Amino acid sequence: MEFDQLLEERYSVRKFSNQKVEKEKIDKILEAARIAPTAVNYQPQRILVVEDPDNLAKLKECTRYHFHAPLAMILCYDKTVSWKDMHNRECGEVDVSIVATYMMLKLFDLGLGSTYVGSFDYKELIKQFNIPENYVPVMILPIGYPREDCVPGPMHDKRKPINAIVSYEEYTQGE
Repeated sequence: MEFDQLLEERYSVRKFSNQKVEKEKIDKILEAARIAPTAVNYQPQRILVVEDPDNLAKLKECTRYHFHAPLAMILCYDKTVSWKDMHNRECGEVDVSIVATYMMLKLFDLGLGSTYVGSFDYKELIKQFNIPENYVPVMILPIGYPREDCVPGPMHDKRKPINAIVSYEEYTQGE
């Protein structure tokens, strides 16, 4: 798929078929996560692959936004590894967001779908999956083949014009 086409057509999938995601495709998604850029190349991303039915059931105890996907990935960052900026602000969440974007574009290119899930019971997720204390969960990506009746949401093509989101030098004038 051409890159511009991929950017335009990718959408948040919330209806998944029961078809299992092949190991080869999972490996390609994880490779996209591995090569994604991170601050100072510290690579703090830590990814838990959830595909066992019992563990997918545990995930349902942590969020209602699992969409019955046959696969999910819990994206965290290791706070002992992540970069802190000059004001000591944590940058791990930004790194994980960049990693997730690479993953979502790759999986869509592979014919799969996903959506960013940031609404989950943080403490329950840590408990259910025995997530180490130094890992900070940021999001869950339910992943799978889109169901036949899955289509982009009604707001998918609604985008603000470029001049509503971009300014050229406007903020530096008058200094």
